[in-house]
Amino acid sequence: MKRSWRRLILEYKARKDQIKKRLEEFKPLHKGKDEEIFSELCFCILTANANALHCADAIKELKETGLLYKGDESAIRPKLKGRARFHNKKADFVVLARKLFYDGGCIKVKDRINARDTLGTRDWLVENIKGYGYKEASHFLRNIGLGRKIAILDRHILKNLKRCGVINEVPSSVGSRKTYLDIEEKMRDFAKKIKIPLEDLDLLFWSIETGFVFK
Repeated sequence: MKRSWRRLILEYKARKDQIKKRLEEFKPLHKGKDEEIFSELCFCILTANANALHCADAIKELKETGLLYKGDESAIRPKLKGRARFHNKKADFVVLARKLFYDGGCIKVKDRINARDTLGTRDWLVENIKGYGYKEASHFLRNIGLGRKIAILDRHILKNLKRCGVINEVPSSVGSRKTYLDIEEKMRDFAKKIKIPLEDLDLLFWSIETGFVFK
């Protein structure tokens, strides 16, 4: 077994309880309130090329002020400035997402999520949510408890996949469906080899790079 694999397994043993606890917290969210699911959907719009903690702060403020559910682009933009890159564009994306799920005076996200077809739901999200690629859609599904079969291929994950010899190079982009699914399948196979569940491995890599388990 490669030295990097052994080190990874040791890291997992040290962080396993913390990772499992976090994943358990995600699990019931897709069955919860539509407003909370929508807030996670918007969080994952903001996190593209941005600091997740800063984006979480922005979402918290938008929820507390009600702007996430009723504010227009001009009201949302100042709350994103300095927290999310391309804040003007992302404010537009949040409002567009809200319009997509707005029905009868309420936000209804659960109707569009099929917990038994995570991969199909992910394809639908990528096709319909402005600002979503496969990474963002995967991130959202994981954060609402539907991440068992998918990977979030951000720069932290890709860097560690290269370090472990799973991929030869970190690609300049994983924007295409084929590239994303190819790397995801390699990560899935690697997870089986080292006997770490795919969703655990995802959080493990992220926590190794950042020093903590977040979302």
